[in-house]
Amino acid sequence: MTYDFTIIGAGIVGLSVGLSLIEKYGNCNILILEKETSIAKHQTGRNSGVIHSGIYYEPGSLKAKLAKKGNEQMINFCKEYNIPYKVTGKLIVATKEHELEDLKKLYIRGEKNGLKLEIINNQEIKKIEPHLKGIQGIKVQNTGIVDYKNVAQAFADIYKSKGGEILLNEKVIKINNNSSEVTLETSNKKKITTKYLINCSGLMSDVITKQSGIHTDLQIVPFRGEYYELKKNKRHLVKNLIYPVPNPDFPFLGVHFTKMINGRVLIGPNAVLSLKREGYKKTSFNFKDSFTTLSYSGFWKLASKNLKMGLKEMYQSINKKEFVKNVQSFIPEITSKDLVPATAGVRAQALKQNGSLVDDFYIIQEKNMLHVCNAPSPAATASIEIGQKIVDKMINQTYISV
Repeated sequence: MTYDFTIIGAGIVGLSVGLSLIEKYGNCNILILEKETSIAKHQTGRNSGVIHSGIYYEPGSLKAKLAKKGNEQMINFCKEYNIPYKVTGKLIVATKEHELEDLKKLYIRGEKNGLKLEIINNQEIKKIEPHLKGIQGIKVQNTGIVDYKNVAQAFADIYKSKGGEILLNEKVIKINNNSSEVTLETSNKKKITTKYLINCSGLMSDVITKQSGIHTDLQIVPFRGEYYELKKNKRHLVKNLIYPVPNPDFPFLGVHFTKMINGRVLIGPNAVLSLKREGYKKTSFNFKDSFTTLSYSGFWKLASKNLKMGLKEMYQSINKKEFVKNVQSFIPEITSKDLVPATAGVRAQALKQNGSLVDDFYIIQEKNMLHVCNAPSPAATASIEIGQKIVDKMINQTYISV
């Protein structure tokens, strides 16, 4: 069969694109290819489930706009399809005096992004989180929690009910592109012809982009985020969501506390280089993935700029006591014996050759294909809006005719 549209990747973004396409073009043949045996196996299924507000993002950036709109859409979708969710709000807390200036800047940024916020003092913090140690904080009302695996499954169910097709266990190994169609070859010797290709493959997005004949100065560098879980008898120490004031010189948010929709409390993640793109254990290793990262000049430029923080993250990864010390700066009652290892995730971070992180969404569009080369947080929160934006972007091109 020749498909009108083929999407590589059945994570939440790929599924959202498929859903948006089939809602606009129900008479078309649309296929989603997934190399795993089930959907949402990687970034979608391995995050803490936060419905983000958009407070961290540069006002006017695509991330800021997508987060605000996506937050509303995600909550409305969960209501409509009876997916468990909760709007909890969250606290961003300063525990040291030198963090107050950055906290104030964050508050101003949140205001510019149109969020409902308030600055609260130590006593007000204690009313919300009695066990939390903090000198000042921001209360963000728009944040919530959900299990994105449930959302992704709902996307898939609706998509299939409207005639969309998903093929699992089909890894794309070869792409041939000509002026009229794209031919894909999979690991199971399937040959698939499509009029239009959409790459939503997350951790493998740069590989697929190169296979299609497009060369960029971007490369995906995988960072593993490791979590601990608070034991059941200590879950009362965390009521909702608690975040630190992010270090403006470090590209990650830092260790935070997440009360999930199922009642579990996750603490993390840290951010350490993964020597395997889909490596969820400290011992995970793949020679090709490691060589690709360690031979990339952009990685070493990034590492040199963030050496101190990078070493600190690595030390906390191998030394639980050091991790706990960080946790106790927020909630002193938590001890090492209260924490057990939890599921880790790997973040697909696009990096340029000059060592700069690609902070916003990055999409490359050619005549008969589109590549989502970077879809950072809040990609899950904004997945509905992202799917619609990608489809609109394709429709606005004169060569799309269905």
